Amino acid sequence: MHLELTDCGRLSPLYLHTTCQILPHSLEVGNRSISSGSRRGLLWHLRAKQSRVGLFEIGPEHELHKMTQMMQEGLWAATQVSMNNPPTGPPTQKDYLEVMTQVHQEGFELGTLAGPAFARLRQSIGLTEEDYQATLGPGDPYLQFFSTSKSKASFFLTHDQRFFVKTQRRQEVQVLLANLPRYVQHLQQHPHSLLARLLGVYSLRVARGKKKYFIIMQCIFYPTSRISERYDIKGCEVSRWVDPAPEGSPLVLVLKDLNFQERTIKLGAQRSWFIRQMELDTAFLQELNILDYSLLVAIQFLHKDEKDGYHSLFSTLRSLQGASKSEGTGGQNCRMLPNLPNALHILDGPDQRYFLGLVDLTTVYGFRKRLEHLWKMIRYPGQSISTVSPAHYARRLCRWVQAHSE
Repeated sequence: MHLELTDCGRLSPLYLHTTCQILPHSLEVGNRSISSGSRRGLLWHLRAKQSRVGLFEIGPEHELHKMTQMMQEGLWAATQVSMNNPPTGPPTQKDYLEVMTQVHQEGFELGTLAGPAFARLRQSIGLTEEDYQATLGPGDPYLQFFSTSKSKASFFLTHDQRFFVKTQRRQEVQVLLANLPRYVQHLQQHPHSLLARLLGVYSLRVARGKKKYFIIMQCIFYPTSRISERYDIKGCEVSRWVDPAPEGSPLVLVLKDLNFQERTIKLGAQRSWFIRQMELDTAFLQELNILDYSLLVAIQFLHKDEKDGYHSLFSTLRSLQGASKSEGTGGQNCRMLPNLPNALHILDGPDQRYFLGLVDLTTVYGFRKRLEHLWKMIRYPGQSISTVSPAHYARRLCRWVQAHSE
C-alpha cells in the first residue's frame, strides 16, 4: 500500500492534523453493489442468523453493512501506518494530540485519534499490530447485538467476538482523549486494573457528511463459548431490570442489577484482591469526575478441564501483580490464568469463572448531569438512582461489590 502525504497543518489548538491520501490496496474489500435492503429483508436476515446465539452478521442486506465495510477498510489502512512507523521511546504530548486523516478513494475519510498513544497501549498488553489489523480489517463481517442500553450508540463485535466496537458522541470522545494520559498512567501503575482496555479512537466521515466517532476496546466477555450469564451493574435500582429471554431462546441479553439480587460472586481467596482493585479503579474515576460507568459481570461454571488447570501447580502458578508493592501481599492478584486469551478480565473462583471489567468511562458530572440528578431525586423519591456525584457513585458500586461477593 502506498501513502501520499498531501498536507500537514493544525486541526485545532489541541490536535496535530495530518491528511493522507490512500491509494487502493491489494486486499479484496468487497466492492460489490451494496443495498440497505428492505425492513422485511433485514428481519429475514436476522431470523436466519439466530443460530449465532443472538448475534447477527452484518451481511450485504443489513442497513449498517456499508458503514462497517468502510470501518474495516479504514482500520486496515490506519493500522498499516502504525506498523510501518512503530512508536519508539516514551510517549510524548504530541502522541496524545495527533490526528491522522486518511482519505479513501471509495469516498470516505477515516481519522485516527492519538494513534501513537494507542499503539503503545496495544503493545503494553501484548497485542501485535498484525493481529489487531487482521481481526478488525476486511474479511469476516462484524456482528451486531441488541443492547439493553438506553444510549443511541451502535454496538458491534468482531467476528471472533474478541474486540468491541461502539459509536460515541463527539463530547464523549473529547472526554476520553482529555483523560487519556492519566488513563495510561493508571494502567502502568496497576497493570491488572479492571478498567476496560481501550485500543483505539477513530472518526468516520462519508462524502463530506457529519463525522461519526467510534472506539475499539477489548471485549470483556471473551471467550464466550462457555458463558452462561451476563450482567451490567451500576449499583442502583431505578430502571435496572431487564426481562430475561424466554427459556430456550438463543437471544443473548445483558441483565442488570435487579436481576442479580439473589446472586453472589464467589471468589474465595481472590475476593480481597477484587475489592481492593475496585476501590483503586473507582477512586481514579472519581478523580476524573466520571460517573455512570458499569461493572460488567459474566459467569461461567468451571468445567473439569479448567478445574484441573486451576489446581495444577506446574501449569497455573502465575502471580500477576495488580497493585503496587507498597500495599503488601493483600493487594496482590494471584489469578492463576496462564495461556488464557483475556486474562486481564478473568478471575477464577473455586467453582466459577468470572469475566469482570469497568466500561463506559466518558460521562462527566457536569451541569446537565447535576440537573438530571435533581430531576430524578424528585421523580424517584427514596429510590437509588444512577445519576449521583462521582464520589457517591464510586462508594455505592464498591459497597455493591462487597455485598455481592464472598
